[in-house]
Amino acid sequence: MDEKEKMLSGELYDANYNEDLIKDRYIAKDKCYEYNQLKPSNSVEKSKIIKFLFGKTGDKFIIEQPFMCDYGYNIEIGENFYANHNLIILDGNKVTFGDNVFIAPNCAFYTAGHPLDVKRRNQGLEYAKPIKVGNNVWIGGNVVVLPGVTIGDNSVIGAGSIVNKDIPSNVVACRKSL
Repeated sequence: MDEKEKMLSGELYDANYNEDLIKDRYIAKDKCYEYNQLKPSNSVEKSKIIKFLFGKTGDKFIIEQPFMCDYGYNIEIGENFYANHNLIILDGNKVTFGDNVFIAPNCAFYTAGHPLDVKRRNQGLEYAKPIKVGNNVWIGGNVVVLPGVTIGDNSVIGAGSIVNKDIPSNVVACRKSL
């Protein structure tokens, strides 16, 4: 099994020193750079880049600049997807968004995790678990979604939340106010 196959299966893989994965990340990051340099009104070119970069898109989507991802090809978005400024998707594994998903500014989706064992972590090993976001989901500002999480249909994630476990359908989930 090569490093990319290990990455997609959730096993420990060489994220930092594998030439193929480094090359894939450079391709994605160069495309993100190109995307982020376009005029915000240039929706045609922006759409072309996202369609090139992502594994799957709907026909109607908007991703405000800036946007960053690791690979791009592990990201799938449904119809009527909207992401506000500063979306980060670290897509070492699949990140799937359903239809009618709205994401507020400064949100991040991290599929990657690292071993607690310092020796393996220092070898550049990590694992990646998929993230799945259902249909009709609204994610508030400054939300972080961690590896392996599923967010059910029709749910709302409150601003400032760190989502580290599955969220069922039809709920409002948020951290407590201070």
